Amino acid sequence: MNIIGIIPARYASTRFPGKPLALIAGKPLIQHVVEQCQKAKSLSEVIVATDDTRIFEVAQDFCRVEMTSPDHPSGSDRIAEIVERNSCDAVVNIQGDEPLIDPSVIDAVAGALGQSEMSTAATLITHVGEYENANVVKVVINAARQALYFSRRTIPYLRDAASRPAAEQLAAFPFLKHLGIYGYRREALLRLVKFPPSLLEQAEKLEQLRALENGIAIAVVTVNYDSIGVDMPEDVGRVEKILKNHQ
Repeated sequence: MNIIGIIPARYASTRFPGKPLALIAGKPLIQHVVEQCQKAKSLSEVIVATDDTRIFEVAQDFCRVEMTSPDHPSGSDRIAEIVERNSCDAVVNIQGDEPLIDPSVIDAVAGALGQSEMSTAATLITHVGEYENANVVKVVINAARQALYFSRRTIPYLRDAASRPAAEQLAAFPFLKHLGIYGYRREALLRLVKFPPSLLEQAEKLEQLRALENGIAIAVVTVNYDSIGVDMPEDVGRVEKILKNHQ
């Protein structure tokens, strides 16, 4: 299966304008992401998808870059524009703000596409702060390891432990945190972006719910990795410290 990796990169960001070009240990953030993706064994090519010429000029020095429309409502739509004009069987959508993304996670998500139209990753929640945080998306899965639902609420609800402290609830059940990486077979992605935003998607502000509401199964691989994203300028120093410790 010919699988390409696509990294959406937008210059505009309310909390961190120009984030893809922010220097981390002497390299632009987007270059760190690309280099991690290029270590994945499953990807035939890595492409940066951007709507900004500043990112295009920088990223073309270390990978293939394609310009996209600035009007896409979601990352899936931006990815679909690239997929429509490239020959591939499937695509993995990698977040452009995770400079430490583990290549093995990319390979796991790509590998799940052998049996499913769409795939993603999750990891166990181990911190109480994440358990109760609406910015940390939770996922519940069935026996076939397919997503049943994604929510900003803590799911499932532990009826018998509901009165206990959050730490005890967390210890009583393997709650899963959704990681923002997606794999799509080509036809599934192009079909998905033709559907209008769904009711659940609009309610939770989670675009993956559009797939579930329209009958596209999502395989969920559980991994021993937790995303370390760059959301704010102060996150740069944190990532630089981690990189230094791994040298």
